[in-house]
This record gives sequence, C-alpha cells and structure tokens, in this order.
Amino acid sequence: MTRRVRDERGSISVWLVTASFVMIMLVGLAVDLGGQVHAQQRAHDIAAQAARAGGQRIQAPAAIEGRSVDVDLAAARTAAKEYLAAAHVEGTVEITGGDTVTVTVTDHYDPQFLGAIGISNLTVTGEASARVVRTIGGTEQ
Repeated sequence: MTRRVRDERGSISVWLVTASFVMIMLVGLAVDLGGQVHAQQRAHDIAAQAARAGGQRIQAPAAIEGRSVDVDLAAARTAAKEYLAAAHVEGTVEITGGDTVTVTVTDHYDPQFLGAIGISNLTVTGEASARVVRTIGGTEQ
C-alpha cells in the first residue's frame, strides 16, 4: 500500500505574507494615528499662540489711565491672522466681550501608510482663547 504524502510546500509562504501584511498595516496605523495626534496638538498650539498674539494688542490709552483693559479689536484680529499666516494654516479669529480672543485653526494631516488603503488628507482642528485681565496685587480687577 502506497501512502501519499500531502505536499505542503508554499503553505508557510502564504501565512508569512498574510502575517507580514497585517503587521505592516498595524505599524502604519500606529504611525498615522500618532501623526494625526501630533498634527492636532500642533493645531491647538498654533491657535493658542495666535490668540496670545491677538490678546497682547490692547487699547493703550484706557489701560495706561487704569480705566480698563480691552482688546484693540482691529489690531488683535490682524495680529492673530498674521500669526496664522506665518504658520501656514487656516483659521478664524473671534473677539468676544472686548477682552477674549478665540482662535480656531483648521489644518490637514496626510497619512503615510493609510493612503495605501484610500485614507488620505485627514482634517485636524484646534481652538484656544486668550483673555485679557487687569490685576492689582495679584487680584483680578
């Protein structure tokens, strides 16, 4: 009686290719999600710095006289927009209550690995506010 031996040549190759593809996709997912988080943090940081730049533009005469500390609307908006332009991002600037500058940044992250499966150009946003306050002896006035 002859016994037939099953030919298993190549079965390891299929398993190795499949496992390698899965590992590459997992590494790609980790890299691209990390990149997206980094881009989100960058958008928030730029929004915070643009809001700070705008918040530094106050109406000098009233502040010098000690009457009030209010944002110079035109100068604050211009300073924040210039900061956004220098950072090469798009965003909006909103000034509320005469003392708060809020900046919202919209940017994009282009995945390095996920583009292979059709995921590209992820949008990230960041928002931050800067409020101008007057303090005397460490107490807000």
